[in-house]
Amino acid sequence: MQVTGTVLKLSDVGYRWPGRWAFSLTVPALTVKAGEALLLLGESGSGKSTLLSLICGTIPPNEGAINIVGTDLAKLSGGGRDRFRAEQIGVIFQQFNLLPFGSVVDNVLLPLHFAPKRRKRAGDAVAEATNLCKALGLPRDIIYAKANKLSVGQQQRVAVARALIGQPPLIIADEPTSALDADSQATFLELLFAQTAAHNTSLLMVSHDQRLCKQFDRVVCMEDIAQVKRIAA
Repeated sequence: MQVTGTVLKLSDVGYRWPGRWAFSLTVPALTVKAGEALLLLGESGSGKSTLLSLICGTIPPNEGAINIVGTDLAKLSGGGRDRFRAEQIGVIFQQFNLLPFGSVVDNVLLPLHFAPKRRKRAGDAVAEATNLCKALGLPRDIIYAKANKLSVGQQQRVAVARALIGQPPLIIADEPTSALDADSQATFLELLFAQTAAHNTSLLMVSHDQRLCKQFDRVVCMEDIAQVKRIAA
């Protein structure tokens, strides 16, 4: 599935964490176009994690609109947001979150169990999983190896293949290169960009590492698009 135009658009989004040491996050505007690789830079405490949770629909905004490929997440129920995320968003977690005793192919196919439309887009899912792993530099005979037997670099590539399978229009990457040296970062991003470009997939990657800036289509700093206020009870 290839999407054109704007894939992600936030408009006047506001969220307030409850509790004694609450804080509020306000994002007046943020857009990501189809096929664009956007790097969102921010230090610890800048609201990056909350923003990703809002975009992924794990928490609803208190106000504003979060539009992804024509659907406003703010208008969906909790279950509706979960179903939408499974179908339309691929996530690359900082800690990978692989099933340790599942095989490589089991891990790559995992999102399809919760997303029938995405599973349909994948066609021959095992073949697509195998092709993705190959394109990401994993040897063919590794697809039935257990995830806990893989190197960190191999686990990372499996996590990417899992996010890409079924061609979701938006990939969210949460600091996936934080543990890599500069050469490994460059190799990883080259492989990731090649796969997102092949399907005109949008990539929103969050990081605090300014060395990555020159490799992205566009770079946005959290301090320029968002306001965070601490609210002591």
